[in-house]
Amino acid sequence: MKFRPLHDRVVIKRLEGEEKTKGGIIIPDNAKEKPQEGKVVAVGPGSRDESGKLIPVDVKAGDTVLFGKWSGTEVKIDGQELLIMKESDLMGVVG
Repeated sequence: MKFRPLHDRVVIKRLEGEEKTKGGIIIPDNAKEKPQEGKVVAVGPGSRDESGKLIPVDVKAGDTVLFGKWSGTEVKIDGQELLIMKESDLMGVVG
């Protein structure tokens, strides 16, 4: 991927949603909810505080994270559907 996020932004690839319910019913694509879990693909260098000191981002590429249902901006880069959001929109790291 030839994209580098700026400041405290992260690029996330959504994890695939569930194909079946617990009872075994197959869910069609148009009825699936978008997952709120994804894998971090790229991370910006961090933001700067009032004195100009760099505050690094807490997540790194490869981390699995949770985020809000309507968080981020959906983009398509190199044919992949990705999300770009600020680190503050992330709820936490899974695992």
